[in-house]
Amino acid sequence: MSARSVAPGVLSVGAIDWDRRLFDDLIPLPDGTSYNVFLVQGSEKVALIDSVDSGTEMSLMTNLVKAGAERIDYIVVNHAEQDHTGTLPLLLEMYPEASVVTNKTCKDLLMLFHGIPEERITVVGDRETLSLGDRTLEFLITPWVHWPDTMLTYLREERVLFSCDFLGSHLATSDLFVRDTEEWRRAAKRYYAEIMMPFRNSIKGYLEKVRGLAPRMICPSHGPLHDDPELVLSAYDGWVSDEVKNEVVIAYASMHGSTRAMVEHLVDALIERGVRVRQIHVPSTELGELAMALVDPATIVIAAPTVLFGPHPAVVTAAYLTNALKPKARFATVMTSYGWGGRSVEILKGMLGQLKVEFLDPVQVKGYPTAETMESIRVLADTIRDRHKATTADYIGPA
Repeated sequence: MSARSVAPGVLSVGAIDWDRRLFDDLIPLPDGTSYNVFLVQGSEKVALIDSVDSGTEMSLMTNLVKAGAERIDYIVVNHAEQDHTGTLPLLLEMYPEASVVTNKTCKDLLMLFHGIPEERITVVGDRETLSLGDRTLEFLITPWVHWPDTMLTYLREERVLFSCDFLGSHLATSDLFVRDTEEWRRAAKRYYAEIMMPFRNSIKGYLEKVRGLAPRMICPSHGPLHDDPELVLSAYDGWVSDEVKNEVVIAYASMHGSTRAMVEHLVDALIERGVRVRQIHVPSTELGELAMALVDPATIVIAAPTVLFGPHPAVVTAAYLTNALKPKARFATVMTSYGWGGRSVEILKGMLGQLKVEFLDPVQVKGYPTAETMESIRVLADTIRDRHKATTADYIGPA
């Protein structure tokens, strides 16, 4: 990434990580990512907003040289996670006069992660300001978007909000600003689903705070920047709302066909009843796709065969992920098959304890599904249809 002008006195000096395909050994990055860093030049002081992940420090250093940043007075750290602070110790060596500016929670993490000396850290509180001369930085403390230490930084005079991880996307692109494309919308939704969805209720309030600032530009730490903030804010309005869609996501695995037969029968029965369905074969599906599928559906079904005495390990992973992401679904159930015994229904239901859902009656079969099993599945489909008719605005029934 080259040093590029974002607004008067503001340069983007971060790095594009085109080739990274996994974050935290957990989150898939099919489109790479970027680590956005901003140099804010006031008439008296110069501030750097955040840093880059280790391994991409040469891009940052090269851009700082190109930008003529001979002196940096403040390094603002919005969030201590290492993709934002990996190069912070090096920056403090390069700019020995610089003071780290952050909040109390982030300060403690920086000292823990990087051994930053306490005397080099200045702590700020919510709505406190820092003067750069003719420019003013205002800090908004926004815990749990997505860590307890997160804050946002607002450049008042230019109405530019440096939003940290909030409203970003893992998307490596040469475009400085967001283009309203399917590629960006998928990347933004994936980012929300994988990282922000567990904090949906907190985010509702932070969206109001952001709109109260009326920024003309939002600069997240990952992905292209927003010169039309309403595009991403309106997308988040839908994702964090309590409204669910007339849709069922079925996450499943099948070893010898029994569970697959149950799933396919449920899919057919739901389609006949005017309910949209996403059938996701967990062992062959990247978990980010499952996360995106969980954003809006009214009902989640977890279906698994039994391995020894418990559910298939791939479905255990899917259930754990679903529980951790805490989607806004209203209903959930499980379907299992087994050969000689096991506790798959009990285990899977117990793994979904963080979901605020009504659990519908499970369906379980020993061996291959029987006519009685298929009737139970049709009853389940009737129940789901009735719940969706009562709770979703987009249910219109079968054609």
